[in-house]
Amino acid sequence: MDGMTSQPQPHIRGKRIYNGMPARELGSEGWHKPWSGGNGGNCLEAMKLADGRIAVRQSTDPDGPALIYTTDEMTAFIEGAKAGEADFLLS
Repeated sequence: MDGMTSQPQPHIRGKRIYNGMPARELGSEGWHKPWSGGNGGNCLEAMKLADGRIAVRQSTDPDGPALIYTTDEMTAFIEGAKAGEADFLLS
């Protein structure tokens, strides 16, 4: 299992980073699978961007859209999931 411990992705010169942009435009380096497991390879990949935001993409569709979250948004999601607030997604 990889952690998100690498350095942030360098600024992408001339490119605006936005929610839903093609993940390939963020490059292929720096993506990690922090939640991979025995799910047949279907997992999320995440990348910490130079400005502190976090990009998430589906590992089976690395050219698909990247969802961009602020650190506060990702913290709220992870803390909520740990507290059981997202359990309804699994039932």
